[in-house]
Amino acid sequence: MLQSGPQRVSLLELYTSEGCSSCPPAEAWLERLKSSPRLWNTLVPVAFHVDYWDDLGWKDRFAKPEYTSRQRAYSLVWGSSSVYTPGFVLDGQEWKGWFSGNPLPDPGEQIGGRLGLKISVNRASIEYSGAPGLKEVDAYLVPLEMNIGSEVLAGENRGRHLAHSFVALALVSQRLSHHNGNFEIELPFDYPGAKAVAVWVTPAGSAQPIQAAGGYLK
Repeated sequence: MLQSGPQRVSLLELYTSEGCSSCPPAEAWLERLKSSPRLWNTLVPVAFHVDYWDDLGWKDRFAKPEYTSRQRAYSLVWGSSSVYTPGFVLDGQEWKGWFSGNPLPDPGEQIGGRLGLKISVNRASIEYSGAPGLKEVDAYLVPLEMNIGSEVLAGENRGRHLAHSFVALALVSQRLSHHNGNFEIELPFDYPGAKAVAVWVTPAGSAQPIQAAGGYLK
């Protein structure tokens, strides 16, 4: 059982591509979060590989059009018509601090509620509580691959070995059911390659996470 405390846990999204020569430094930085005491405690990282670099000589095997659509949806919310890689999103907001070497902001003592995730045989159960007045909640579940590499044979990174962690293998979203003040749902979970998992909740129809949780799978 993966369980957040009541304090807010931040969701950090990296939008990246094996076809982008500017992305390996950002992914190397993300990789170092594996040794951070913040990992899974106050921070849940996810790397979404986008597909808009795929027609420039190298097809990223981790890229999915739904990840590109998610980044574009963020961009519209921010009033921008363009997307770019590497691009960081922290708790639903564009974060450019990485480019200037700034540390990640800490969520501090904000209360986010309790979010729990239980993985059993091919099933995932999500429970959330602690958001007074919230009527509807959406949950997002992402299985993650860790410690993998690619030998890139074409495109901007031709001839390079790229290392990846926190790679999104899928993005599953579902509205939670409301029972006696708690929100819950059970979903299929059949990702044999997953080494970790990320989950977060938002108010229904919103891109703004209110709590996140994650951890390694045994």
